[in-house]
Amino acid sequence: MRLFNSANGLDISSVTFSKDQGSFEFDYKSKRYSYNRLTGKLTLVEKKEEKKELEDPIYSWMTFSPDKKYILYAKNHNLYVKGNKALGVDTTEVQLTTDGVENFSYAREEEAGENGEVPTTALWCPDNRHIYVVRDDNRLLRDFWVINSLEDSPSLIKYKYEFPGDKYVTQNELAIIDIVEKTVKKAKIDKWKDQYIRPLHVTSDSKYLFFERTKRTWDEVDVCSVNLSTLEVKEIIHEEDKPYRDPHARNVAILNDGKDILFRSERTGWGHYYHYDGDGNLKNVMTSGEWVTGYINSIDTLRRKVYLYGYGKDKKVNPFYYMLYEVDIDREGVTPLSTEDGQHNVNFLKSHNYYVDTYSRVDMEPKIMLKDKKGKVIMELAKPDLSLVYASGWKKPERFAVKAADNVTDLYGVMWKPSDFDPEKKYPIISVVYPGPYFGFVPTNFTLDDSYCTRMAQLGFIVITVGHRGDTPMRGKAYHRYGYGNMRDYPLADDKYAIEQLAQRHSFIDGKKVGIYGHSGGGFMAAAAICTYPDFYTAAVSCSGNHDNNIYNRGWGECYNGVKEVEKVVKDSLGNETKEYEYKFSVKSNAEIAKNLKGHLMLVTGDMDKNVNPAHTYRMAKALIEAGKDFDMLVIPGAGHGYGSADKYFERKMYRFFAKHLLGDTRADCWEDINRSK
Repeated sequence: MRLFNSANGLDISSVTFSKDQGSFEFDYKSKRYSYNRLTGKLTLVEKKEEKKELEDPIYSWMTFSPDKKYILYAKNHNLYVKGNKALGVDTTEVQLTTDGVENFSYAREEEAGENGEVPTTALWCPDNRHIYVVRDDNRLLRDFWVINSLEDSPSLIKYKYEFPGDKYVTQNELAIIDIVEKTVKKAKIDKWKDQYIRPLHVTSDSKYLFFERTKRTWDEVDVCSVNLSTLEVKEIIHEEDKPYRDPHARNVAILNDGKDILFRSERTGWGHYYHYDGDGNLKNVMTSGEWVTGYINSIDTLRRKVYLYGYGKDKKVNPFYYMLYEVDIDREGVTPLSTEDGQHNVNFLKSHNYYVDTYSRVDMEPKIMLKDKKGKVIMELAKPDLSLVYASGWKKPERFAVKAADNVTDLYGVMWKPSDFDPEKKYPIISVVYPGPYFGFVPTNFTLDDSYCTRMAQLGFIVITVGHRGDTPMRGKAYHRYGYGNMRDYPLADDKYAIEQLAQRHSFIDGKKVGIYGHSGGGFMAAAAICTYPDFYTAAVSCSGNHDNNIYNRGWGECYNGVKEVEKVVKDSLGNETKEYEYKFSVKSNAEIAKNLKGHLMLVTGDMDKNVNPAHTYRMAKALIEAGKDFDMLVIPGAGHGYGSADKYFERKMYRFFAKHLLGDTRADCWEDINRSK
């Protein structure tokens, strides 16, 4: 922990408390001090001299066994192991596999060590003997490219990629390796064509590996175990979830060596936890009701308590805020621990008797509290001093709520105003957007700036972010699945209606001068918005947008927009029947509505973006050109999905664009010789 007090320059760190909380020690200016809270006495603590021993360096490519005796790594796409010299173990290199090849490798793509060593995707079991690895076979995937134009000779950068609906996609293999017997065994885990595999847990005796497999259509999932000796696969839990099981909200906890399984499901329409035994029998419901449980923060296995975040249970609190709850493993019911109105971030001590709760809101400074296991406040650990920030003119953003376009659903947002805000003036409004659907962009924590919002407001804008139906799994299944099958259009009406309500509510908002900005999925949404409602939005900045999801990430498109599995029965010449599967994908692109543009649009992309390939932006640009539309475009050489050293340049470009088209400030278009007056 580090504490700051800008008023007197105090900067202390490495704070530790005594068992009775009566005193604490801290470092200040290279010295160690002890402070007694009862007597108020401060004493200098003599630091013990630390023995400095020469050790072999540790490199990023090393994966140590649990006992630190062995080092696992990859080289030439295969697995290798050797002993740890520091512990006196034989350092002779032993090759464990021979079938690793490019695009079906045991290696992660990282810079190689001195002798070609790279990190591996393989992991150790607790017995220090067995290794397991889920290996991705990408050999049949299509090639995708970007061009590095900045080298002495421009070069083509090739990488493997999957489009939604592709015939050839990643295939997963689960291998179990014994470093003593030097055997490599492949588990028979196949159930569905093109399934996804995710390892979950290895038991403490290294007898079983638990894993999750998911159907390509994302609507069926199994929790399974594999016996690491016999390779027998056992299906424990099977779940169907239409139209899809959200990959970012799934959670499975394996406890007590697999005798207890905590499984999160949305089977009731709300995300809740269910307690199963090791054979897949439901023992008890843990949580229920019209609210949503999130990820597990910590588990106290001795008391059989789970500490998890929940959303929307307290109806007086914004449903996006992380609130901490205690849950019994063996019975239904929850106990609220962190009840303050704000976003909570909790860190438990190992004993689970105490935890540090840091909570804040966009309009409330962070509070850092030490609490006991019942949620009782023991003491405030630190308090930020922002006096200099406020003295500079910075003002907190404001929270607001509006209705969705259905006039029923509540939406929550944040508003930033200029530091010299005058309620008698009228200000253009800019909506900063991200459509989800795996998380909502609306900030909840206290921050001085968020995605340009504070800085952009200082130019003379009202800047907002606001949620919309379909943006997050934190508000229940019906809310989250709202955009399924309609990836382009689902967030647009809610954003427009939110702005209209705010303009009607506040006379200082000019509802006829509306801007919109977004990056990645937000760039996709910004361009779609100005082309869908061309008489409403005045200007849009669309950065690195996935404008054509037919050529974007397969998992993203097939999960959140949907993919149709078509089964065909095929007979060979002898009359033997086999089943073949095709996957049909259809999604609307921004190019289809480019012809509607009336306002001002700026497209931005990095020309080496491997996430959202620049082809997305180029296709949108081509459609605009063919429709005879005027637009701005910035291609950043050498940039990927983020703009790196060019980000400040982009930021100034965006500000000038909005200033010109929303404020009528054209000074950035002027050129003047600075020496002319001499």
